[in-house]
Amino acid sequence: MSAPRESRGDARAVPEATVARLATYLRVLTTFGDDAISTVSSEELASAAGVNSAKLRKDLSYLGSYGIRGVGYDVGTLTEQISRTLGLTVHHSVALIGVGNLGQALAGYAGFASRGFRIAALLDADRTRVGSRMRGLTVRDIGDLEDVLAEHAITIAVLAVPGSAAQSVCDRLVQAGVSSILNFAPVVLSVPAHVHLRKVDLAAELQILSFHETRKAASALTIPTLSEASR
Repeated sequence: MSAPRESRGDARAVPEATVARLATYLRVLTTFGDDAISTVSSEELASAAGVNSAKLRKDLSYLGSYGIRGVGYDVGTLTEQISRTLGLTVHHSVALIGVGNLGQALAGYAGFASRGFRIAALLDADRTRVGSRMRGLTVRDIGDLEDVLAEHAITIAVLAVPGSAAQSVCDRLVQAGVSSILNFAPVVLSVPAHVHLRKVDLAAELQILSFHETRKAASALTIPTLSEASR
C-alpha cells in the first residue's frame, strides 16, 4: 500500500453500491474504535464487513484512503473520512411519519442519534396518538406536516405509514422540500428524479431468507450418505 492521501471529498464521484458498503464499513470501524483497536488491515476490515479485500480497497480509494503498507488503516482517520463522505459530520433533523408499532420502535432506535440523525418531529393521522408524548417529543397532526417540516428545516423523512396512505404523504413531503425519504410502507413509491428514495421491506427480506432455508433443506436431502457414496 502507498502512503495515505487526503480524502478528495467528492461524494458525487462515489458509486451508489460503494456508498451502501461505506455505511457497513463505518459500523464495523465504530465497533473497532469502541474496542480500542487503533489500526486494522484491509483483510480484517473486509472480513468483518463481509466483502473481499480487493473490493474494500477499491471502495476506500474513492475516499483517497489507501492505508499504509504493513500497517493498514488508522481506525480513527478512516472513521472520520467515511463519516465526512456520508455527510455525518453535520447532524440531520429527521421527521418520522407514522407512530404505530413500527414507528414507535424506530423512534426509540438509539442508532439514529449515534450516527448523526436526530428525530426532530413525530407525526401521525390517528387522533388518539396526536398530542401524546413519545421519546421527549409531542406527536403532531399529519395535517400540520408542512409547518412542522419548515419549523425544523427537515429534508429527510422516514415513512412508517400504511401502504394506502404512503404515496399521498410522500407527495406532500416532496412538495414541502423533503429530498430524501426512507420508506417502510409496503408499497413502491413514485418520486421525482431529484428525490432519493430508499425502501425497507422487512417482509421481503424474510421471504429471501425463507428461499435460502428451502434451498438448504433441499440440498441436505440430496447429499448421499457415506454408505450410499461407497456403493
